[in-house]
Parts: sequence; C-alpha cells; structure tokens
Amino acid sequence: MIPLLAFMRPERLWFLAVIPLLVVAYLVLLRRQRTRSSRFGIDNLQRVLPKQAAWKRHIAVGAAILSLASLTLAFAQPSGMVNVPRERATIVVTIDVSRSMEATDVAPNRLDAAKSAASGFVDMLPAGFNVSLVSFAGTSAIVVPPTTDRGMVKRAIENLQLAPSTAIGEGIYSSLDALSLVPPDPRRPSEPTPGAIVLLSDGYTNIGRSSAQAAQDAKKVNAPVYTIAYGTADGYVVSGGRRERVPVDKRELATVARESGGEAFSAGSDAELRQVYQGIARSVGYQQVEREVTEQYAGYALAFALLASLAVISLAARWP
Repeated sequence: MIPLLAFMRPERLWFLAVIPLLVVAYLVLLRRQRTRSSRFGIDNLQRVLPKQAAWKRHIAVGAAILSLASLTLAFAQPSGMVNVPRERATIVVTIDVSRSMEATDVAPNRLDAAKSAASGFVDMLPAGFNVSLVSFAGTSAIVVPPTTDRGMVKRAIENLQLAPSTAIGEGIYSSLDALSLVPPDPRRPSEPTPGAIVLLSDGYTNIGRSSAQAAQDAKKVNAPVYTIAYGTADGYVVSGGRRERVPVDKRELATVARESGGEAFSAGSDAELRQVYQGIARSVGYQQVEREVTEQYAGYALAFALLASLAVISLAARWP
C-alpha cells in the first residue's frame, strides 16, 4: 500500500517535473546510439563496454533518477502517519473461566494454556501501561484493578478457578468498570486515558446481559474489545461420566469485536494463542500519529544514490 503523504512545502514538488525530462533525454540518447550502431556496425561505447554490461547502465540511470525523486520528496518535507509507542494506556485482560475451559483439546487444557499465554502477554506490554484482570463465568469480577505491578497480575492469573455458565456481556461490563478506576493523566487531566479490553473465551453467552449491547457501550467510551476465540471444534468436557462437546463459538466474539471497534482473533493451540497475544500487544502498544518523515525519504535517496554509484564503478572497472 502506498502511504498517503502531506507536504509542509508542497511548492517544492515542482522539481519532480525535471524527472520526466531526464527520462526522455535518456531514451533519446539510447535511440541515437542504436541508430549509430546500425549505421556503422558498432558504436564507440560498445567498443569499451561488453554487451552484458548494458543492464548496469540502465540500473545506474534508473537508480539516479529514483534518488533524485526521493530527494525531491524529502526537500518538500513530507509528513505521514507513523506508529509511535504509547506512553500511557490501560489494558484489561478478561478471561473466561467457565467449565468448558476445562476441555483438553488444547494441552494441558484450555484454561491452563490460556493462563500461561496471558501471563506472557502481560510481560509484552510497555512498562508504563496499567493492566487489570477480569474473570467471568456465570458472573464476573475485577480480580485486579488497574496497576503497573505485573507480578500481582500474573499471580492472580495463575490463581483463576473454573466456575459454571458463561456471561460474556457481564465480563465486558466489569472490564469497563475496571477502566473507570484509572486515575487521570496528571499531565493531561482533561483527556481520558486510552484503554482496551482483551477478552478470551471459548463459548457463547448463556446468562447475563447481552454481549452485543455491552460491546456497543464499550464503543461509546472508546474502549475497543479485542476478542480471542480459543479452542477447537473437537473440544469436550466430561460431565456425569459422559462426554459433552464444547466446540469453540467464534460468531458471538466476532460480533463483540465488530460492535466495539476492536478486532477478532481465533486460536486453536497454545502456539497460536501466543502469536495472537503478540499481535495484540503490538497493536495496543502503538498509536498512529502524523509526523514529518523527511529523514525516511532522504534515506531512500541515499540508498538509490549508492546503488547508482556502485553500477557506475562497476562499469568504470571494465574500461581499458
């Protein structure tokens, strides 16, 4: 995808008009060279340069033109959207502890694997971020309010226990309650602290308030919900001596992500879950801001100039 750029000095882009003229001039010279070759059998340049070196001339000219174009863009002082680390944010790690999380389709079981991956996710977040832990089954609770104490959060994750039923909507509302506990930024007290909810579940709501309505309420306060549908279609638990299938249900979680402005993920193994958490950590850990990117295009110009120089040096080394 070509990045959309704005320019602080757009009038300087008129220098780009020189580039088509240079291309035309080069093509005209090539045409004259071919005409001279057909007239005399061989031109002077081909006497000193073997035919296999012709492509190096094209590389040298092309790289020089690209270098000039990049330098012109840099001269116009471009600005674009770039990813920069967030200084402060709050992430609520929300974990389903319903009975279906006891399924062993993910070794050793869904919950234990989710605990391990969630602890790793907590360590991936920037040090300045607040982290909160919410668990939900038939009811939900704020297990750890927003804190920068990673050890406290990870110990609480390890101590999560299974419970009956699934109330995804209640888990979202408790997560919103956790976000409301974050104190304002002392440097920008009037601005709300950015927050997001990372919710892992394997099932669908069978009790409590609607998860779709909870997602819409989350969007109203700019708290996107990143959902992770965890498990496989082959999961089961043993109840009353009989197997009870508990396949992962992705539809409700996809709706939650869409309605809240977040993103939906799925994972069917411990390795996939860790990859998902890594991707979410990168997403919530950075924000896009408009910055001047002159250095970037100056770097492109330098790289193309270096390529052109190497091509010219290679040609010169073949001269007698």
